[in-house]
Amino acid sequence: MGSGEKPGEAMGYGERDGGRAAASITLTEVAREAGVSESTASRVLRRHGSFSPKTRERVLGAAARLGYVPNRIAGTLASTGSKLVGIIIPSLANIVFPDLLRGANAVLEAAGFQSVVGVTDYDQAREESLIESVLSWRPAGLMVAGLEHTERARSMLRGARIRIAELLDIDGEGIDIVVGYSNREAGRVSARHLVARGYRRIGYVGHDLGRDLRAAKRLDGFRSALAETGMRVAAEEIVRAPSSIEAGRDGLARLLERSPGVDAVYFSNDDMAIGGYFLCLSRAIAIPGRLALLGYNGLDVGRCAPQPLSSIRTPRVVVGETGARLVCSAGPPTVVDLGFELAAGATT
Repeated sequence: MGSGEKPGEAMGYGERDGGRAAASITLTEVAREAGVSESTASRVLRRHGSFSPKTRERVLGAAARLGYVPNRIAGTLASTGSKLVGIIIPSLANIVFPDLLRGANAVLEAAGFQSVVGVTDYDQAREESLIESVLSWRPAGLMVAGLEHTERARSMLRGARIRIAELLDIDGEGIDIVVGYSNREAGRVSARHLVARGYRRIGYVGHDLGRDLRAAKRLDGFRSALAETGMRVAAEEIVRAPSSIEAGRDGLARLLERSPGVDAVYFSNDDMAIGGYFLCLSRAIAIPGRLALLGYNGLDVGRCAPQPLSSIRTPRVVVGETGARLVCSAGPPTVVDLGFELAAGATT
């Protein structure tokens, strides 16, 4: 293995500012776009009263183009401003997202706001539905994980005219507030670390990349950095299921069965890597002498393992805090790169 960082040391990457703003589309604007009266547009959108199929098509088409979301509190509350902030995340099973919520809630509560949480299970259609549902209650702001959304979801977010914060990724175009770090660069740093340590037959074990697009970006960066050295991923095992310790254990078992010569494995996250770690313990596979393991997220469970897991440590709580603070304040669109750390651990 090559020389480099000592076990337990951390190297920081990233930190920049820059960015872009959101624009609520009103019933009046929908009626104007459709070429009908407000009362007609209201009847169509409330599905109440009489209107022709052609009129319905025109109104719904206009609403979709403008990103209009019905106001479910109109006529029911006379408050001068909402105290709700929506937070839409992919999962509660992975500690990453509870950490994000912990940071966001601390800031929101201190500022007098109440969070409303929705979980997408990494399903963009479900995310679209949740965005519509949350926006219909006219929140003061909305926080969502990631930069990729359906076209309609993006239209609704742009038309909401509230602060929108997209979290945990900066690799792409944001709508208003973007807070996170580069997943592609995290993948590149991971590859460079393994190469610097002298590994040459590097495998990959990951979960459903069609749903977890940030994991897909990390793998893309990992492959790219290997290619720069004339290498490629020696073997891959993609588990068509959400990430979990069990999926990581079983995925590594299948990879080693097909490609017993790999000398290091990069995992899509720490959940998967800990599963791989348990497999190695059960089979007396020496870590890192026989097989090196590298994860992502820097979870406590990996840091506290008998051999601390080598991983990329991400500032999830700070991402939540920063996103919430910006959502609660006026200001221009912005991109905040909080960076990440390479924690060398003892498994590489």
